[in-house]
Amino acid sequence: MKKAILAFGMILMAAPANADIISKHSSSIQLTVDAAASQATRLGSSYSVSGSNVSATLGGLTAPASATAAATMNSGTYTQTTAGSAFSFTETFNQGDAIPSNTTITSGVAPSLPAFGSVTTTAGGVAGSLAGSIDSAGALSVTAGGAGTSATGQFVAEITVK
Repeated sequence: MKKAILAFGMILMAAPANADIISKHSSSIQLTVDAAASQATRLGSSYSVSGSNVSATLGGLTAPASATAAATMNSGTYTQTTAGSAFSFTETFNQGDAIPSNTTITSGVAPSLPAFGSVTTTAGGVAGSLAGSIDSAGALSVTAGGAGTSATGQFVAEITVK
């Protein structure tokens, strides 16, 4: 610290007598409380079939009836190729998400969260005792809040010699 004061003093002594010295000081505090949020992702329909020693008239997916509906399964017909022999067969169908009729968003607020296949929800912050103040001398005081909050205090000193 003594070296910094010495260096600053030397700079001031090197400045001409008519130099302008400008000193600016500012303090600021930012308090933040996280908002609650949800992210919903609509999943599509899928169908697969596999096997051995099985002949098939394949099923598959039937196109959705509308843009808000999900595809449905069209069952196939399966027959064991060689009677009495070993066989394996697997058929999988996952029906995708239809869009509920109440998902119209007005004024930036969704009336309810759609029950889609992938939903992530985070709780909002709790302000608790979150607080901050700056006194007339520029001194900062920051008090921690509850979960999902942040408080940042900053003091900036700027000295310009012209």
